[in-house]
Amino acid sequence: MPNLDNQIDEFYTGSSYEKKSPDKNKTERSGFWRRFKNSLPSKIQFRLLPQVLSKKERYLVLSLLLAVIFSLLYIPLGFFYHLTKPMPDFGGSYTEGLLGAPQYINPLLIQANDADRDISEIIYSSLMKYDQSGNIVPDLAESYEISGNELEYMFVLKNNIKWHDGFPLNADDVVFTLNILQNNDYGSIQRINWQGVEVEKINDHTIKLKLKNKYAQFLNNTTLGILPKHLWENVKPSLFSFSDLNLKPIGSGPYKFKKLKKDSNGSTVSYELTAYEGYHGQKPFIKNLNFRFFNSEDELAQAYNHNMIEGIGFLSIEKIKNLKFSQKLSPQKIKLPRYFAAFFNQNRSKALADKNIRLALSYATDKQELLDKVLDQNGLIINSPVLKELASQEAGQKYPYDKEFAKQILENSGWKDPDGDGFREKIPEPAKNKTKTKEPEAKNEAVIEIKTSHSSDLSKAAEILKKQWEEVGFKVSVKIETLTEIQQSIRDRDYEILLFGEVLGLDLDPYSFWHSSQKKDPGLNLALYDNRSVDKILEEGRQIFNPIERNKKYEDFEKILLEDAPTIFLYSPYYLYLPSKKIKGNATEILSIPSSRFDNISQWYINTKRVRK
Repeated sequence: MPNLDNQIDEFYTGSSYEKKSPDKNKTERSGFWRRFKNSLPSKIQFRLLPQVLSKKERYLVLSLLLAVIFSLLYIPLGFFYHLTKPMPDFGGSYTEGLLGAPQYINPLLIQANDADRDISEIIYSSLMKYDQSGNIVPDLAESYEISGNELEYMFVLKNNIKWHDGFPLNADDVVFTLNILQNNDYGSIQRINWQGVEVEKINDHTIKLKLKNKYAQFLNNTTLGILPKHLWENVKPSLFSFSDLNLKPIGSGPYKFKKLKKDSNGSTVSYELTAYEGYHGQKPFIKNLNFRFFNSEDELAQAYNHNMIEGIGFLSIEKIKNLKFSQKLSPQKIKLPRYFAAFFNQNRSKALADKNIRLALSYATDKQELLDKVLDQNGLIINSPVLKELASQEAGQKYPYDKEFAKQILENSGWKDPDGDGFREKIPEPAKNKTKTKEPEAKNEAVIEIKTSHSSDLSKAAEILKKQWEEVGFKVSVKIETLTEIQQSIRDRDYEILLFGEVLGLDLDPYSFWHSSQKKDPGLNLALYDNRSVDKILEEGRQIFNPIERNKKYEDFEKILLEDAPTIFLYSPYYLYLPSKKIKGNATEILSIPSSRFDNISQWYINTKRVRK
């Protein structure tokens, strides 16, 4: 009688147990494999399998099957990702919303219109440009050389550069652009930066620029966009600003004009650019760039909330907080070489002509409150026109906030509040010779007016300054003007205290803002500051090429200026750029102006592909 082991063996082999000879075993093994093959489930059995298995068994079989499939896929995919890396790929489109509409997409005519600056930065190329770290690097230029006396600059252009219409770009275009720039009939505001510069064509690819005086930051001027001579040479100066080329430009930059759209009033509402395949630099990755233009921040924010745009060129902090779908944005806080300040016009205010008044106002200003309430801490406190804060250098504070000390200065200098109404007036000193009768002096009150633009940040800052200064006894009024009105007030120097900003550029040269020759329009000496010692320092400083030695000069300038207290330096806001999160490769820490964010637009990308490591 067979035992249990024999029965099990018989069940799997289909034969009874008995001792077999080696030859017979070999034959039966071969028969076993034939029977095993024939014993595999048929198609019908596979189809009926789910009905035979329990629910738990079905889930188990399915899980095992998925695990096997996943493993088979994961192994080759793992090898693929291990042996490759992601790289930018061509394609995609990006739509950004901007404040204002373009009028002059022309580097020679650009004024205060950010839309003009932004698009011009993308369409035109220049001899030199800024990289993502704020350094000046060649653009159209292949190389450049500065002479031993530091008065001559030789630029050699890259070969085979072409305009968007296919015409070759050469030295004639550069010479033409700089010549009409220097011609006052064309009305370029850039003319002041090129006065006295001689332009000479050496050959088709070489230009020489000769300066009358050394200027260490001159290369910054060469970031100016170059115009095509073959299109502009027949445009008369009187028609220069009316040419269709100002809205349908032909440049040599990474993107070229495709089309624009206007509304029923003739205002440009959208603008389309496409990648220029013949670009002389790195070919752009993003295929199409689209811009839409809006009249106010409210319209801009609403457009984003309704998915009309993907990114935003600029929006105030207050409006940013109310954006929907903000998770789709990739906010960037970028440093700019600019500051906002309260500029004193001592010619328009008898009170401000008194240095003690200016000192008291300085000590009565709580800059931290401005930074917190106006900028929501999105900026830096500024104590000087020498922007050490942007260069991560130590910046001392000449006039720390001290309200009680401000009151003490006023009391000691005769600015008192005799009638207890909360506002101070100058109490004249008693006459030394009491035998003589003295004509009563006109009442000299500590009354001042702050004038600023309708910008929400500036109007809020003006109200905070009004509150702070009234706490120490000043009677303060605030006048808000439109951008057009404030620009005219600046030209006429029609203000007592101007709350406004100044953009220095990455060269941080203070000459245009503090030299006495710049007191009148179009100069930018908004405090009408006049100091012979400072003039001499600024003239010498801009001729020193060694940055360490130049900074020492500017430290001397800083000491004298702060001692005279012609201005209260307040803060430097970050530029809050809001591109779409899908945009990659656009990180930057510092810009010369907001439009410089597009200096390296060719490195931006949306699509990616994998290539071998």
